[in-house]
Amino acid sequence: MPPYHPPKKYSVRIDGHRTSISLEPMFWEMLTAAAAARSQSINALVAQIDAERIRAATPPGLAGAIRIWLVTHERGGWIAPTAP
Repeated sequence: MPPYHPPKKYSVRIDGHRTSISLEPMFWEMLTAAAAARSQSINALVAQIDAERIRAATPPGLAGAIRIWLVTHERGGWIAPTAP
């Protein structure tokens, strides 16, 4: 059974500005592992994800963007949808 847990607030810095994000602990652990695997700080990875989400046609919130990024990262990267 998956480890269900409500979101917790975590503090990060994006371009020198402090902000908080609400993530379930499992996603925070995944984010920490992804940053370590990329030899980046969590702040640097969150800043990168934030920049990517802002460029989206319909940008999600930062926490949602992090969850989406983590899921696609776990799947081996972004896989573009095929045309119908």
